[in-house]
Amino acid sequence: MQQIKPYTGINEAIVSLDNGGRFYNILTQAEDGIISPAEVGKVGGLFNEKQKMILFLELSISALDPAAKAELISKLDSNLQRSYQKYKAQELLPSEANDRGVISSNAIITGFPKMRESKSDLNGFILIPISTGKAMTFVPVPIIDKYDIYEIRDEISAETFLIAHARGEEKLPEQQIKVAGVLKELKLKKDEESTTKFLEVNYFLNVDGAIV
Repeated sequence: MQQIKPYTGINEAIVSLDNGGRFYNILTQAEDGIISPAEVGKVGGLFNEKQKMILFLELSISALDPAAKAELISKLDSNLQRSYQKYKAQELLPSEANDRGVISSNAIITGFPKMRESKSDLNGFILIPISTGKAMTFVPVPIIDKYDIYEIRDEISAETFLIAHARGEEKLPEQQIKVAGVLKELKLKKDEESTTKFLEVNYFLNVDGAIV
């Protein structure tokens, strides 16, 4: 999980993102007016993770005004344009995420997180893929074995939504933030079909763009 400090102006964003990518992307040139996946990946520290790359891009330009965002998006190369359209995040309030959120899609949720200290009522399971030769199987693992769990709420509703990030990472601040990640499914009981949703957090930022 990484904290993002959004770009505050279009020139700053273009200079940072139109960077030439990494040295082995020999066909990518810095400051050529075209932003490629390799260049966004260089800034975000990502390699061949298009869905996560688009999430990073969306948060990093979230403080720009609509005209500046449109100008920057127009500079993405055709490959990155397709990825942007495919993986563009849903922007949701915690009270909307259960009903409107789409499993396996990127989502950005704004609210106030609070860590779930008690583990006694966190009995849900996530499915972890395991390769067994030519076949792929999924093994149910308690969510608390993999993640720190939070409830996030908004100012409009007292309803909360589960969010999670890998255990051992920096704790989320208990103030209004944006969290960005992929919506996943949580099995409420190991051998039953009942499920709910949660957000696996990859990035977060303070709503005013300042470092927390």
